[in-house]
Amino acid sequence: MRASKQKKTKHHEEVQLFPQTARHGGIQDEELQKFCSRVVKLLQKEELGPDAVDALQRLFLIVSATKYKRKLEKTCVDLLQTTLCAPKCPEQLQLLCTAILRERSPSDDLNLSCDHVQNSRQLSLVASVLLAQGDKKEEVRSVGQRAFRVLESRQPEGPSLRHLLPVVSKVTHLAPHTLHEDQTNLLSKRLVDWLRYASVQQGVPHTSGGFFSAPRARQPGPVTEVDGAVATDFFTVLSTGQHFTEDQWLNVQAFSMLRAWLLHTSPRGPSSPDTDDKSELEGSTLSVLSATSTASHLLPPQERLREKAFEYCQRLIEQSTRRALRKGDSDLQKACLVEAVLLLDVLCRQDPSFLYRTLSCLKALHARLCGDPARVRALLPIAQFFLNHGEAAAVDSEAILQHLFTRIPCELFHSPMLAFEFVCFCRDSLPVFGRNLDILRRSFPNLFKLLAWNSPALTSEFVALLPSLVDSGTAVEMLHALLDLPCLTAALDLQLRLSPAAAERLLWDVSLRNPSCLEASRDPQFQGLLQHLLRATASGTTERLAPLHQLLQPLASLTRVVQCAEAVPTLLQAFFSAVTQFADGALTNQLALLLLERSDSLYQVPQYEAHVHRVLSSQFLVLCARHPSLVVELAKELLEFVGSVSSVHSREAMLTAVVWAVGEYLSVSWDRRCTVEQINRFFEALEALLFEVTQSRPSATLPKCPPRVITVLMTTLTKLASRSQDLIPRVSLFLSKMRSLAQNPAPSSDRCGEDAGAVCTRAAELLTLLKMPSVAQFVLTPSAEVSEPRYHRDTNTALPLALRTVSRLVEKEAGLLLG
Repeated sequence: MRASKQKKTKHHEEVQLFPQTARHGGIQDEELQKFCSRVVKLLQKEELGPDAVDALQRLFLIVSATKYKRKLEKTCVDLLQTTLCAPKCPEQLQLLCTAILRERSPSDDLNLSCDHVQNSRQLSLVASVLLAQGDKKEEVRSVGQRAFRVLESRQPEGPSLRHLLPVVSKVTHLAPHTLHEDQTNLLSKRLVDWLRYASVQQGVPHTSGGFFSAPRARQPGPVTEVDGAVATDFFTVLSTGQHFTEDQWLNVQAFSMLRAWLLHTSPRGPSSPDTDDKSELEGSTLSVLSATSTASHLLPPQERLREKAFEYCQRLIEQSTRRALRKGDSDLQKACLVEAVLLLDVLCRQDPSFLYRTLSCLKALHARLCGDPARVRALLPIAQFFLNHGEAAAVDSEAILQHLFTRIPCELFHSPMLAFEFVCFCRDSLPVFGRNLDILRRSFPNLFKLLAWNSPALTSEFVALLPSLVDSGTAVEMLHALLDLPCLTAALDLQLRLSPAAAERLLWDVSLRNPSCLEASRDPQFQGLLQHLLRATASGTTERLAPLHQLLQPLASLTRVVQCAEAVPTLLQAFFSAVTQFADGALTNQLALLLLERSDSLYQVPQYEAHVHRVLSSQFLVLCARHPSLVVELAKELLEFVGSVSSVHSREAMLTAVVWAVGEYLSVSWDRRCTVEQINRFFEALEALLFEVTQSRPSATLPKCPPRVITVLMTTLTKLASRSQDLIPRVSLFLSKMRSLAQNPAPSSDRCGEDAGAVCTRAAELLTLLKMPSVAQFVLTPSAEVSEPRYHRDTNTALPLALRTVSRLVEKEAGLLLG
């Protein structure tokens, strides 16, 4: 009852404080300034109590819950900075002041400085505000220098450094050039101490300070392993205990920033592998000498840090073999194992003497992980390691990659995090694949399973990856796979529903519980098609999947399938952008023929066919422009395509592109093999098609023909007639009828005035051109030099001049006839 009353009172106060907020859901500037005045009064008190905390929480909500920058009073901003830097200010208030100041970043009225801050926790808060400002006043350098001064001056009994290491890590990332050599050496020495010499005893628990608590406090025991055994080696991030000491927390933080720091201190930079002659010498001799090398404490700081980092990674790999008692520790084992392998990769790139000590360890680790599906993520950095160092170590990475590309996408495509990491591994490893690139290319059907199941998250990654996946040998098969990608998504959903292993976790779309295709999919006639669609590697063959499309039609409305269908047009654009760079005439013809065949054989997902047709039609024209002889070489297939009246309504975009290409490229000027007989055959087919679409009566099942199709058909017929002038009387008569029909539509016609006007105008233009056949051929079939930009810029030879000349001659001829 009391809590309810307090809640009502607090709500009443908020309404009184922000009346506009209660009515309109937004805070006006005037109200904000009043509230800032209240915050100022609260922060000016000597004792900052719960009222100040509540006011700062509300102020943070106000400045953070909008995309617009809130203007605060200068007095309020100054007091926020003063409160943040006050030595005795409660931590909660300092955190709130920090959060508010960060939300206002970057800000010109900030006068915060970290030069005199001694407490490492307070320095981390001030640094977070300064680093959020950008680097207009060299804030990054000043923060870095101050952090290292605190690091240098700290005594064993001084303040904790747990809050300082994240600041150092951030500065190293933002401005590594601001650190001096002595600072780098200092931190490397400290990292060695924290990584290797942390206490192996558990920390003392915090007591309440009661009378009997101190004498009865139990002495801390040793840290344990994840399986509960007492640790017999040095402390790592995988060591467990009830409480931890300060140096153990620093051990964990040091490991978290170790890889970034090693990349920063690399003499060759963070991305330069050691590939010079030194690596060959060290690979054969230093690996032997390293076992009997000088004591590690005599090594320079950077080399000593690498040595201790190597020992730490080996210890983590050993700890990963233990069976964790808690799920959280098991997840931590997996993450640390991945990080350990990545660290070993960095160490071997920087110092090849580690290479031969690492190989046996990682080979054994790979053999162990291959039989452990729960830790499959660690296989990716292992494969990356062998790609980077396999040649130097004379180790063939083909078997490792073969296992990776065959099993993971096939069995674990439904893991979104693994799918993203796998695709990023493929994309980032392209420069080092070398002769193993063929394995990647042959595995594209398996990679497409990751894409089909996780298309929204992986589309941009595959757009970057596709140019490296496609080659002349897989282009046709890959295009089929891209067009069938939504069908693959449905097939994967069906596979999960039928899998006994997946029955424990509902990985499929539960919105459709028992699709009718579950039992039908067990029919032997569909098993072969399903196996082809779900194949792991490129087969070099294609199958007509129309029966499978019908089988999986109940799954076409699933959200995952629809999302995949939305990604296909973007992927098709990326595919054709890549394949047109190397496609020869034969491959271009194959792809063009495939576009014709697949335009009426697509998985029926809502809006999918229309979106894909737009891409296919535009890419068909690109293929024709790159290889104009395509029209003559595929004349039979193109005639069959335009011979179907139904294609006008179901494949409008594709038909328009084909008809336009015939009119543009069916000419002796593009291919000497073009004959009058071919022109006549195309003319008769297109004439019949135009007659059918203009004479057919629109209905519910047969909608009216779009005017764009009609105008393109008329233009193509005119172009063909200009190249075979015996056809001019026929096309002139047809165009006259079309003009009359457009000017006086039948009562049953459903054509609007704008559509009829477009058809009428085009028919009149074409009739005018045909009155002078030589000029019509010049305009409709221009030579190569006419296509050059100069021809259209020159006022004396431009195409508009030729058209104006034709118009004047036609008008003059008409006047003479009237006279």
